[in-house]
Amino acid sequence: MSNVTTRNFSLDLLRVVACYMVIQVHAGEFFYIGANGTVINDTNSFWVAIYNSLFRAAVPLFVMITGYFLLPLNMEMKPFFKKRFSRVLIPFVIWCALYAVYFFCMGQSDLRTTLTNITHIAINYGVEVGHLWYVYMLIGIYLFIPVISPFLKTASKKVLEFYLIMWAVTLLLPYLHTIYPAIWGECFWNNTPMLYYFSGFLGYAVLGYYVKEYLNKSCSANRIAGGILVVVGLAITFIGFINRLDSAPSIAELELTWNYGTINVAMMGFGLMLLFKGITTKNKVVAKIITDISQMSYGIYLVHIMLLNFVYAQVVQLSTNAAAVLPVIAVLTFVLSYLVIKLISFIPKSKYIIG
Repeated sequence: MSNVTTRNFSLDLLRVVACYMVIQVHAGEFFYIGANGTVINDTNSFWVAIYNSLFRAAVPLFVMITGYFLLPLNMEMKPFFKKRFSRVLIPFVIWCALYAVYFFCMGQSDLRTTLTNITHIAINYGVEVGHLWYVYMLIGIYLFIPVISPFLKTASKKVLEFYLIMWAVTLLLPYLHTIYPAIWGECFWNNTPMLYYFSGFLGYAVLGYYVKEYLNKSCSANRIAGGILVVVGLAITFIGFINRLDSAPSIAELELTWNYGTINVAMMGFGLMLLFKGITTKNKVVAKIITDISQMSYGIYLVHIMLLNFVYAQVVQLSTNAAAVLPVIAVLTFVLSYLVIKLISFIPKSKYIIG
């Protein structure tokens, strides 16, 4: 895997971009999330809306890349789970414990709470660090890959498109729920309504597989379609957020159009994959750098919140203008996170720490 020529440069590049996008989104949270989840609505909100809307498709991109490479499964379950879980689950548990210790060192928890948090890793997080939700979801995708792979190996293009169309309909539900709180069988005693089995992040993984199978060629038509999807999706995402700033009583309601399970965010993710697909470089130095950052991306994801908190505290002493400081905070955090993970990678058995 260290040989650059054996890798897919365009998807390595997309993974690096997605990794940065995650950090940019998290940097923006300092400027619109107030105490107890209240909404901050000031002069910085417009710039938060621009940056965070533009980069909202980061997580869907990660899942699509996962589906592109791992679907369908072409090995036995045992070696697949052993490889994936040793690479994802062990570092996750280690970093959950590290975050518990981190909060203790920052004076945000006492020793008893810290030890309790560590014992709770198997239940949900080890400490309330929001970005770690992604790993639980990713593990769920891994567990389902052996189940869905036989279907994908035999499914026709039309059957796949039927699944993706049904999944796309579920991406409209967050908006339909603003009109009809319960729809298609939803009620307080039934949380598995009509299209429940088509919903969720699995759709992004299958979409990544679909791109590999049927949209793998780099052509102008795909890029034009990708550009249109990104522009339309971004417009919906941005306008929806900015229009709710004055009326949304909570962050959850404000972020309606930022929901990963919405059609507009899916459009941006799909469009970006089409735009990046087929990008190549003849520059070996660039290829090597992108490959290296891509290989460190999981570790960067795990560590970045610690460094983001530090960078934010330093930068806002110079300026609180979101338009200027948000990219600075994100770039500095991204570079520092990569350097920290790169240093850790030289430690023996570091794969159990950085993935």
